[in-house]
Amino acid sequence: MSGVNAIRSAFLDYFRKNGHEVVASSPLVPRNDPTLMFTNAGMVQFKNVFTGVEQRPYSRAVTSQKCVRAGGKHNDLDNVGYTARHHTFFEMLGNFSFGDYFKDRAIELAWNLITREFGLDAKRLLVTVYHTDDEAASLWKRIAGLGDDRIIRIPTSDNFWAMGDTGPCGPCSEIFYDHGEGIPGGPPGSPDEDGDRFIEIWNLVFMQYEQVTKEERVGLPRPSIDTGMGLERIAAVLQGEHDNYDIDLFKALIRASVEATGVPAEGKTRASHRVIADHLRASSFLIADGVLPSNEGRGYVLRRIMRRAMRHAQLLGATEPLMWRLVPALVREMGQAYPELVRGQALITETLQLEEKRFRTTLTRGLGLLTDATENMGEGARLDGETAFKLYDTYGFPLDLTQDALRQRGISVDVEGFNAAMDRQKAEARASWAGSGEAAAETVWFGVKDKAGPTEFLGYDTESAEGVIAALVKDGAVVESAGEGDEIGIVVNQTPFYGESGGQMGDTGTFSGEGFRVRITDTQKKADGLFVHSGTVEKGEVKAGSPVEMKVDHARRTRLRMNHSATHLLHEALRETLGTHIAQKGSLVAPDRLRFDFSHTKAIAPEDLDRVEAVANEIVFQNSPVTTRLMAVDDAIAEGAMALFGEKYGDEVRVVSMGTATQGEKAGKTYSIELCGGTHVGATGEIGLVRVVAESPVAAGVRRIEALTGEAARRHLDEQERRLKAIAAALKVSTSDALARVETLVEERRKMERELADAKKKLALGGGSPEAAGAAETVAGVNFLGRVVSGVSPKDLKPLADDGKKSVGSGIVVFIGQSEDGRASAVVGVTDDLTERFSAVDLVRVASEALGGKGGGGRPDMAQAGGPDGSKAQAAIDAVKATLDA
Repeated sequence: MSGVNAIRSAFLDYFRKNGHEVVASSPLVPRNDPTLMFTNAGMVQFKNVFTGVEQRPYSRAVTSQKCVRAGGKHNDLDNVGYTARHHTFFEMLGNFSFGDYFKDRAIELAWNLITREFGLDAKRLLVTVYHTDDEAASLWKRIAGLGDDRIIRIPTSDNFWAMGDTGPCGPCSEIFYDHGEGIPGGPPGSPDEDGDRFIEIWNLVFMQYEQVTKEERVGLPRPSIDTGMGLERIAAVLQGEHDNYDIDLFKALIRASVEATGVPAEGKTRASHRVIADHLRASSFLIADGVLPSNEGRGYVLRRIMRRAMRHAQLLGATEPLMWRLVPALVREMGQAYPELVRGQALITETLQLEEKRFRTTLTRGLGLLTDATENMGEGARLDGETAFKLYDTYGFPLDLTQDALRQRGISVDVEGFNAAMDRQKAEARASWAGSGEAAAETVWFGVKDKAGPTEFLGYDTESAEGVIAALVKDGAVVESAGEGDEIGIVVNQTPFYGESGGQMGDTGTFSGEGFRVRITDTQKKADGLFVHSGTVEKGEVKAGSPVEMKVDHARRTRLRMNHSATHLLHEALRETLGTHIAQKGSLVAPDRLRFDFSHTKAIAPEDLDRVEAVANEIVFQNSPVTTRLMAVDDAIAEGAMALFGEKYGDEVRVVSMGTATQGEKAGKTYSIELCGGTHVGATGEIGLVRVVAESPVAAGVRRIEALTGEAARRHLDEQERRLKAIAAALKVSTSDALARVETLVEERRKMERELADAKKKLALGGGSPEAAGAAETVAGVNFLGRVVSGVSPKDLKPLADDGKKSVGSGIVVFIGQSEDGRASAVVGVTDDLTERFSAVDLVRVASEALGGKGGGGRPDMAQAGGPDGSKAQAAIDAVKATLDA
C-alpha cells in the first residue's frame, strides 16, 4: 500500500467507510474564490459551504485535491528542485465536516488512519496545538495517549487558521513525523525547527469561530473540520524516504527524463531532472484544466513554469523539445486517478511541444542580443530598462528570463525603467484610438485594462464562477457604483461569459452579489483582452471591488455551442459536396439559428443541398468527441485547419477537430479541423440534428445557407409535418399521396389556364367566327381592327395581335388590354405590306399617350406600350384611327 496511487485510494476508502462523501477534485482554476490565482488547498471548493452560502446533500466529505502554488503569496517556484519538499503542483488529501463532527472525532479518525491503517510508529509522531486550545491537547492525550512532551503548544498564527480578516477561523493541530536523529533539526517551536528532522504531515483545522471585526470574535453555531495532508509527504514517510522526490511517482517521472536525455540524475544535474518532473505535473494539469500559456495572468504563470523546466532541459543538453515526450509517463502514473489527463493528453502534448519550440527560438535570439548589450558590463552593473523592454517587446524575451540570465554574472536590471517603457507603450496604444464617435468611446476601455488587466476567460469548461468587479462603466465613464435601473458595463478579473467573436454571439446571464443583481444582456471584447458585460441593474447597488457570482444562461449557451459546432460541420460538408473553392465569408452563431456565408458563384441545386445536410448529420450521428488543441498557426494550417473569416490569430491558436470522414481522400481521417476560439459541444451527438432551411445569394460570388439544430430543428420538422397533414386533409388523400395529387392538380390547372387563354383570344377576335375579318373597318384606305379586351395578360396581347393580322390579311390591328388594377396595355400590329407607310412603334406611342403613358417600343410590324388609365382604352383606339386619317 506504499505506492502513491494506493495511498490515495486507501485514504479515500477509509473516510468513505466512515461516512464521508468522496468528492472529486475541483479544477485548478477556482470557480468560487476570485481572490485565488490557483486552487491551493482542499477547502477551496468548499468555501461557500463553510460560510453557509451553499448547501450540499452531505455533511462529511473527503477529497484528493489538485493544488498549485506558483503565483501570488503562495509561490514556491524558485525553491522547486533544490529542496526535499517544495512543489509547484501537489495533491492535498483532506477530510471535512460541515457542522457534523468536531475535534474529538477528527482527532480519532486521523490517529487511527496513520497508526492503524498506514501503520506509522506512534513513537515517531508528535502534535502541535494552539497555545490556548486546552480542549485539543486533552483530546490528544485521551485518544492518542500522547504525553505533554509530545504535545507542543504554539502561540503564533502558524497554529491558528483564518479565511481572511473576517469570516470563519479557528485553531489548528499539526501532526509531525520524526525522521530520526540522523537528520538535523529540532521539533516545532524550537530554535532548530527549520531543520528537516520533524516534518509536518497533516494539519487539522478546527473551524469554531467567526471573526466579525478585528476586535470581535464569536463562536460558530456549527463548528466544522478542515484537514489537509500532502500526499507526496505522507508517501515519502510510508516509503521510508526523507525526500519527496524519492517516492515512486517522482522516480518514474525522473526516470523518463533520464531516458529521454541520456543524462543521469546525479550531482549537478539532479536538480534539473527534479524541476522537469515537478513542472511537468504542474504544466500538464493546468493545461488539462483550461489554462494555456500567455503573457498575462494564469497563462503567464504557466508559461514561467513551462519555460523554467525547458531551460533545465537545455542545461541537460537536450537539443530538441523534451517535455512533450514525457507526457505518456505522467499519464501512466496519474491518469487513472485524474482522467482529465487522459482526455487532455493531445492538447497537453501539443501545447508543450509548441511552447518549447517557441521558447528555444526566443532563448537563442534573446541570449544573443543580451550578450551584445552587456558584453562590456562587469559584476555589479545594471542593464537599462529600455534595453530590457526592447528584448521583451520586440523579441519576446520575458523580464524574469533576462534577470535570471544576468544574475549568474552579477548584473541587475533597471526594473523601474522597464515598467516606465511598458507604461509608455500602453499610452501610445491608447492614443492610436484617438478620434470621434465609437473609436473615441472605446478609449475608456484602455484605461480600464491598464488598471484591471485583461480578463481571464474560464468559459471553455464552466458556466459559473466567482469574480471581483474590477470596473464599472456608465454612459461612457468609469463610475464607482451603479443603482437599480442603470445600464452599465462590468469588467471582472475572470469570467465564464464568452465575449462575441468569430461569429458567435456573446453570452447572457446574471451577476449577483450581496444585495444586488444584474441582468447581463451581452458580452463583448474590448481593448484586446477585456471582457465587457453589458446589462441592467435589477436590484440593489453595484460597487466596484465587490465580489460577484456569475452565471451564464445555460440553455442559451448550450444552443450556441450546438449551432457553432454545426457551422463547422456544414462548412466541411459544403467543401466535400461543391468543391474546395468553398471558403467562409462570414457567419452568425445565434442561440436560435446559424447563418453561414461562403464563396460560390451559383445557386446550390436542391439535391446538392440535401447532400450537404445529410453529410453533416452523418457526423452528428457518429457522436464523436470534439477535441481542442493549441498549435502554431502555420502548423495548424499545414494539418488542414481552416481559418475563420474575420478572425485575428496570434502565434498560437485553438484548433477544434470533430468527426471522422467516411469517404473520399479524407476517409478515416479527422472530418473537420478549424482554427476557432468559440465554445463547442463535447461530442457531435449533442448537436442532435442539423436542418438546412434556406439558401440564397448575398453578393456577387457569395451564397448563404441558414440552418437550425437540436430542438429548433425538431420544431421546424414538426411544423413541416403539420402543414403536410393539413394539405393532405384538404386534398382528402393520405400524406404519402399528397404530392402526386398536388402534381395532378397543378397540371390540370395549367391545362385549364391554356384553354381559358385560347378562349379569351377567340373572344377578342370575335369568337373565332369567319365573320371576324369582316368586323374590321376601313381607315385611311386600309383594314383596321381595334378591340378592347379584358382578362388577357400583357404577354398574351402580341400573339393576339398576330392572330388579328392574319384575320384581316392586310391592315392594322390595335388591342388594348384592361387589367384589374385599372391600368392598360396596348399592342399595335402592322402587316408586312404596310410597314413602308405605317410604323407600329409610332402608332403604339399614340395609344400610350391616350392611356396616360409615355413611349413604347418594338418593331415596325409589332410594338407594345402601356398606360395607367385603362378607362381610356377606347379613346386610345380612336386616337390611333385619327392618326391614320390625318
